[in-house]
Amino acid sequence: QVQLVESGGGLVQAGGSLRLSCAASGRTLSSYAMGWFRQAPGKERELVAQTTDGGAYYSDAVKGRFTMSRDNAGYTVYLQMISLKPDDTAVYFCNIKTYPPVFVAGTYIDDFWGRGTQVTVSS
Repeated sequence: QVQLVESGGGLVQAGGSLRLSCAASGRTLSSYAMGWFRQAPGKERELVAQTTDGGAYYSDAVKGRFTMSRDNAGYTVYLQMISLKPDDTAVYFCNIKTYPPVFVAGTYIDDFWGRGTQVTVSS
């Protein structure tokens, strides 16, 4: 009932820019946090950016270079990435947290993920 689809990944040279998009559908009105995670080979999934009613969070690794935003309708969230570095290479995942939890397939779920989009930054 909640689906997230990421797009906008690709191959760029160091110093370049990309904008990732996350299109949300289903029961999203109850979301209280939207963010982006990334996972590089051999590393744990890492929270890089997240917005809540309380404000925005950015990891130290991306602070000052990545910016989150939403469209006017609130159905799409973006991650604008500038000054990209090879260390930014990873699969990027869109994430939505909901409150209260959403009943899906017999289970209450409060954490939804997209399939991910690959970002590769060459040196």
